[in-house]
Amino acid sequence: MVVALSLPRSGGRAAGAHSPHRCRPRGFTLVELLIALAMVALITLLLFSGLRVGTRAWDLVEVTGERVGAVRLAHGFLVRALTQVRPATLVFDGAPAPVFAGDAQRVEFAAPLSEHVGVPGLYVLRLEVEGSGRRHDLVLTRWLMHPEVLGGKLDGVPQWEPLKSDSQRALAEIPLDQDAAAGAFGRTLLLEGVGGLVINYYGILAGEREPDWHKEWLEQPRPPILIRIHLTTVNQTWPDLIVPLSAPRG
Repeated sequence: MVVALSLPRSGGRAAGAHSPHRCRPRGFTLVELLIALAMVALITLLLFSGLRVGTRAWDLVEVTGERVGAVRLAHGFLVRALTQVRPATLVFDGAPAPVFAGDAQRVEFAAPLSEHVGVPGLYVLRLEVEGSGRRHDLVLTRWLMHPEVLGGKLDGVPQWEPLKSDSQRALAEIPLDQDAAAGAFGRTLLLEGVGGLVINYYGILAGEREPDWHKEWLEQPRPPILIRIHLTTVNQTWPDLIVPLSAPRG
């Protein structure tokens, strides 16, 4: 007789394949969590530091751009005004006085101005550095070439005096950017923070035969041929500005 034995079914699993311990998902340890937080804090610090550096760099670019723009505006005005110099002679204290005069620190000349600046017409323009201590500014003073304006007969208008080597009259007490006589007289701040101003003149002085560079041009019958302006600000030195004057010679 054959006896059939009934074997237990394993359900498709090999015997002994079942482990009494099942695999469970493994979490972060405290050390790993602390390391992750430290890395996040470091990355955040780097991002904020980079943002702060970028903001400072942008502010510096804006400030530098404003300074460069101010110097360019001043240079542009000087070039336009000097290239329109007109030979002029006025009477002061009963004697003729040529308008163009200057030394190493200041210059005065006659040139036209448009209605955007004041009353349109021919003006006496004086350019000089004013200030004391650490603050010095480049200032332009203008008088309309009219007897009442030049004579100081209008309210708020000082009398014009020729620029000479012994001129001691200071205009610094007169407020800036305030026009008088409907714009016929005024003082304008061309550039602030000036470190230095040196002016030279190229031409033939009375009694000489050959043109040359001179440190002053005073009481001469005609304007020079060229004028050179060396301007420095508190932050940097700018290239010399050399302008040919348009006044006719002869």
